[in-house]
Amino acid sequence: MLSLDNGSQNKQTGMWPSQRRIEIFSTCPPLGTIPAAEYAKAVADAARWSEKYGCTGMLVYTDNSQVDPWLVSQMIIQDTQHIAPLVAVQPVYMHPYTVAKMVSSLGVLYGRRIYLNLVAGGFKNDLAALNDPTPHDERYDRLVEYATITKGLLADDESISFQGKFYRVDKLKMTPPLPKALFPGVLISGSSDAGLFAARFLEAVPILYAKPAKDCASTAVNTGGHFGIRIGIMARATEAEAWKEAHKRFPEEKKGKMVHELAMKVSDSVWHHELSRAIEESKITPSCYWLVPFENYKTFCPYLVGSYEQVAEELARYLALGCGTFILDIPACEDDLEHARKAFDLACIKSHSPEDCRSDLAAVSIPQ
Repeated sequence: MLSLDNGSQNKQTGMWPSQRRIEIFSTCPPLGTIPAAEYAKAVADAARWSEKYGCTGMLVYTDNSQVDPWLVSQMIIQDTQHIAPLVAVQPVYMHPYTVAKMVSSLGVLYGRRIYLNLVAGGFKNDLAALNDPTPHDERYDRLVEYATITKGLLADDESISFQGKFYRVDKLKMTPPLPKALFPGVLISGSSDAGLFAARFLEAVPILYAKPAKDCASTAVNTGGHFGIRIGIMARATEAEAWKEAHKRFPEEKKGKMVHELAMKVSDSVWHHELSRAIEESKITPSCYWLVPFENYKTFCPYLVGSYEQVAEELARYLALGCGTFILDIPACEDDLEHARKAFDLACIKSHSPEDCRSDLAAVSIPQ
């Protein structure tokens, strides 16, 4: 029997497997942007595009307004051959035993690996509706306990016991056991100090909402050169084509800015406030780094806009800093992933270590 008491948690080795190769995730379309009757097809289409262009997996959101992420993940598995759902996991929604049970069940039924995106927060109104007033940093303390139990159940064939501030289990065992080769990869928001501490403790990949690469030196230091970013990519053969498509896709709107300002007032998210502070600077410093979609509440991440060469240069800078995980924005069409993949392939060449920065499905050929 494995006993995971608080004093020995940090002595566990290999709590989550460390990443060595570049991993690129797309993002599943959220409900609300697509009519409900068309949602299942939109998810299946985005999953197949992601697999075609070599993504490791697809992020599936969770909040009070979305379809259950585990059911969506099952759809993704059934409509693809290889990619792994990256399931957003929020402690307020389910017990860690249930998370472990879902990972194990999907592994046994389909032989597919799952990734977990550990989420400490969310929309304040969602948390309030669920009667969860837990302060920001304490939510990360809870998340550490949550992930420790989940890991213990999936890693051990024997029962586990754990006693913490938020959770307690006694001689709990996971049946059916998860095949060792399918142990989940784990990502966690690392924009705050509490998030970075949790990532280090759990040996999870901290995901940050990207600043321009030139401003990420401290990120590389704080994460030990091991981190990921959330970024959108709008790359085309020429800079003019890319910006034309970018402005068409994300026009500036007064309504969008008002919604963004309202969201700022009810958010305690560190990344949300950091990106908002960067908006003005990005307007006076021309580059391929673009925050207009975020400023107009069209998406929740910055974009890189430019020719394949320009975008690849910026991606190569992130790679040089130790960024090994990229979560791309929601693909509006198959072309988005084709163009992004071309930029990544060029970035890998520029990084001078193409074999180390290929995605898990790098052998997939890209139509020219």
